[in-house]
Amino acid sequence: MIRLEHVTKGYWVRGEYRVVIDDLSFDLPPGHALGLLGRNGAGKSTLLQLIAGTMQPTSGQVIRQGNISWPIGNANSFHRDLTGMQNTRFLARVYGVDSDELVAFVEEFADIGKHYYMPMRTYSSGMRSRLSFGVAMGIPFDTYLIDEVTSAGDAAFRAKSKAVFKDRIAEAGAIMISHTMKDMRNFCDSGLVLHQGRLEYYEDIEDAITRHEALLL
Repeated sequence: MIRLEHVTKGYWVRGEYRVVIDDLSFDLPPGHALGLLGRNGAGKSTLLQLIAGTMQPTSGQVIRQGNISWPIGNANSFHRDLTGMQNTRFLARVYGVDSDELVAFVEEFADIGKHYYMPMRTYSSGMRSRLSFGVAMGIPFDTYLIDEVTSAGDAAFRAKSKAVFKDRIAEAGAIMISHTMKDMRNFCDSGLVLHQGRLEYYEDIEDAITRHEALLL
C-alpha cells in the first residue's frame, strides 16, 4: 500500500517558487502495473522519488507498506566512489537478499565487463542505468518504480530488460514512466495522469493514454 497524504512539493526556479505536486492525497491501488503519464516537466520523476523516499515533500507525508524499489533508471541511490560490485553487495545487505547471488546475477545481467569492478564515477549514464536495473531486477520488490529504464542500452539489452521486467511485475506491482505508448500498453494495466500537480487514476491504461494525449493538444 502506498498512500499520499496532502503531499506538496515545490522548487525555487530563477527566483520564482514553482509547485510541482499540489496538496496531493491519493491511495495508489496495490497489485497493479501503473503507467504514469504527463507532460514533460509535469513532475513525474519527482513523484516517483517522493514515493520511493529518495526525496522529501515540502509538506505532507507518504505512507508506505511493503518493499519498494528506488526509481530504477536513476542511479542516485548508488555511491559514486564504490565499484558497481561493491554497490550491489551493499544493497543486497540493505534489502536482505543473498549478496553473492545478487553480485553474480548483476554481473551477468548488466554486462558491463571490467567496469563492474571500477568506481561508478567512471561510468557512462548508460552503464549506470544498466547496473541500476540489474540490481533492482535481482531483488524481489513488492513495487517497482521504473523511470524510462527499458530504453537504456542496445537492442539486445532492451529486449532482455523488458522480458525480465515483465516477469517481475507478474508477481508484483509497478509504477512506470515511459514516453513510449507501446511500452505503456505492453506492461501496464492501469494508468495515472499527472496534470497541474494533481493525479488522475484510470482503471484502463487506454483511458489514461487517451486523457494524456488530449492534454498534449
